[in-house]
Amino acid sequence: MTNLEAVATERVCTPGGESAAGLPTGFELLEPRDVPLGGIRAMSVRRTLPQRARSFVGAWCFLDHYGPDDVAVTGGMRVPPHPHTGLQTVSWLFSGEIEHRDSLGTHCLVRPGEMNLMTAGRGISHSEDSTAATTVLHGVQLWTVLPEADRGAAPAFEHHVPPVVPLDGGEARVFLGTLAGSTSPVRTFSPLVGAEVRLRPGASHAFPVDPAFEHAVLVDSGALTVDGVDAPVSHLLYREPGATSLTLTVTGDVEARVLLIGGLPLGEQIVMWWNFIGRDHDEVVAARARWQAEIGDPDAPAPGFGRVEGHPAAPLPAPPMPELRLRPRA
Repeated sequence: MTNLEAVATERVCTPGGESAAGLPTGFELLEPRDVPLGGIRAMSVRRTLPQRARSFVGAWCFLDHYGPDDVAVTGGMRVPPHPHTGLQTVSWLFSGEIEHRDSLGTHCLVRPGEMNLMTAGRGISHSEDSTAATTVLHGVQLWTVLPEADRGAAPAFEHHVPPVVPLDGGEARVFLGTLAGSTSPVRTFSPLVGAEVRLRPGASHAFPVDPAFEHAVLVDSGALTVDGVDAPVSHLLYREPGATSLTLTVTGDVEARVLLIGGLPLGEQIVMWWNFIGRDHDEVVAARARWQAEIGDPDAPAPGFGRVEGHPAAPLPAPPMPELRLRPRA
């Protein structure tokens, strides 16, 4: 999935931002904004990262939440080959099925309860399409920043099916890091956690967490509080480092389903534009030029983004750069 909105503009984000009125110290509530990804029948997503109030949660830098969408109406997900640099992409579904192809030669489906993780590193290209078997598409797409020491890493792909972890009143699937006694084997380049949690009506569960991490909870469905703070549906409730546990409590009469993410504060500045992450404006300009040259020249020399074999659509050209220089986000 790409980072392109209707107009490709930079968002300058301030560290911490301002919490919504009435929230306890250390919490921030990030409201989603609707973003059409392009086309006449644009697939619409609810984006909570990045935004002016907050750029990161640990190394998590991008979160799109979409569906449940009737693909007969929306057309589903249709993202032709496009590039990435300096990040990892995480695909997680609640319903539907997505076909992934990339320039490493990977051809893999992702279904609910499974994770596709792609490391872009110095450069990769991939495509994502909902399959003909999909009637309702519902899930999240997330990105994490590769830290300075690893941003030129070799591109890679992993598919992981995390085990179901029983909880009092529910269950969890830990796809990155460690939570509730379950540890994912998937490689990350900075300390992170990512999990889907489901809790039945009336259930409450306290998760021990690393106090050095910052955390956030995205509510997909149900009425929920996090340490007594209301977390509305489709919002991202952030909690700063220092907590040794997070208590999720279902306050409604239907099951709650949430995504819990976290990690050590990044401590770096980045420039993120379209599908590229760099450390300054000129790096992004160079990555864009490299992609444009490669898709225009079938004999472009390596190292490059590579070709996505087997996809019927032509690669997506990069949008024009904005007129102003991109400024790093802290």
